[in-house]
Amino acid sequence: MKDSTNIDFLERFTLYLKLERGLSQNTALSYRSDISLLGRFLEREGEGQERAPLSFAECSLEQLELFLKYLYERGSSKRTQARVISSLRSLFNFLLIEGEIEESSALLLEIPKINPNLPSLLSIEEVLKVIEGIDLSTPLGHRNRAIFEILYSCGLRASELVSLQLSDLFFEEGFIRVVGKGNKQRLIPIGEHAIAAVELYMGQRRAMKVKRGSEDILFLNRRGGKLSREMLFILVKGECEAAGIKKRVSPHTFRHTFATHLLENGADLRAIQEMLGHESILTTEIYTHVDSKKWQETILSHHPREGSKKRG
Repeated sequence: MKDSTNIDFLERFTLYLKLERGLSQNTALSYRSDISLLGRFLEREGEGQERAPLSFAECSLEQLELFLKYLYERGSSKRTQARVISSLRSLFNFLLIEGEIEESSALLLEIPKINPNLPSLLSIEEVLKVIEGIDLSTPLGHRNRAIFEILYSCGLRASELVSLQLSDLFFEEGFIRVVGKGNKQRLIPIGEHAIAAVELYMGQRRAMKVKRGSEDILFLNRRGGKLSREMLFILVKGECEAAGIKKRVSPHTFRHTFATHLLENGADLRAIQEMLGHESILTTEIYTHVDSKKWQETILSHHPREGSKKRG
């Protein structure tokens, strides 16, 4: 981007994303990349009409739609376009805060409908088959069972599970503390089975030689260091294959299964949103895919008029 106004504004926008919005480094860089692309598009448009490039604040709805059309013609997927629109809305919200504009053109952009690419879903029988099939006689057997119990009991992301610390466990109160995306903390209820599994693992853990810097990390590898995300994926895949699960399974499968089973059993969607650490309820709605017939029956059974027919 040659225009110094846009370059300077891009730096301030990036700081806003990190410091005020609390977005992760990866998300902030992704948004910055999208807006840089807009800057280059504005330069190209300016060259074609022999005028100076428009600043971000000068962009009208028409120019933003032309930019999205340009991305579409370059082969961008609907998912990419949806993310770019999210980036544009964040940019224009910042322009509003800075007093550069009076209203956001980006709010009028239509987000393309995306069919959710949902992960595999396990039945309760399959979950129990995996957990109960773990060989507890192996050196890390109790660790592995504790990992699966927490994945299913608390619905953690892979990065959250491997970063879980001893100081995050509040078993007497029945909670664990999790640091999620954007460094945001949340408390999640933990079930008795998961607590019991972790306490059994702690007997093994106390006997291990812990590497410096990993003293507070809950789940350790065989060398006493922090378990990596890559090793967690390998572990989950291996134990599921050993249990005879033919589906494509990852740690995310257990997170998805956790949320779906809660919803199927009547848990409030807002409560699930809080436990998953989703910023938007829309993310949770897409993510917790449940059988439509069961969902319909649940809704109707709680409706005062429909429920009265069955009770009468």
